[in-house]
Amino acid sequence: MLKKIAIAALLVMVILIAVIASRPSHFHVERSARVAAPPGVVFSFINDFHRWPIWSPWEKLDPGMEREYSGAEQGKGATYDWAGNDDVGKGSMRIIESQAPNTVAIALEFKEPWQATNATLFSIHPDADGSRVTWGMDGENGFMFKAVGLFMDMDEMVGKDFEAGLDNLARVAEAAARQGTPAP
Repeated sequence: MLKKIAIAALLVMVILIAVIASRPSHFHVERSARVAAPPGVVFSFINDFHRWPIWSPWEKLDPGMEREYSGAEQGKGATYDWAGNDDVGKGSMRIIESQAPNTVAIALEFKEPWQATNATLFSIHPDADGSRVTWGMDGENGFMFKAVGLFMDMDEMVGKDFEAGLDNLARVAEAAARQGTPAP
């Protein structure tokens, strides 16, 4: 009887490992929003890490988060390192491409509580209402993230944060546009 239970448990474990291993290795999360502000104004809030605390959805999760800015003041070469509570962890972002007023590409590295490297891309295009902003992120799922993916949907989880961030970005960019604040 004990032998049958052990064989059944082993079989379940092998099936579970096979299911996890068959999950996609690559993930992509993307959200878009319309912003009633010109692309240059929107771009200025994304291209300058010093301005992220007023719109990024993660900044409010740890008001005591440590931040360090280095490299270029803004645009290509600008770097932002953070270390905070369990909600925000520890990591860094570096702008690797900046083409005003349409594109900001960021190399994103999570260091704690897990390690991951992702590519983030903001695309800003003019439309009838001002701008259409798309925030996307691509990365690779290792075995552990594939296992977690059985119970948590990365697109749903991160997508909610992207939606909140785009809402915040719209609010601050639209206010700046109404006040006639020039893009830096």
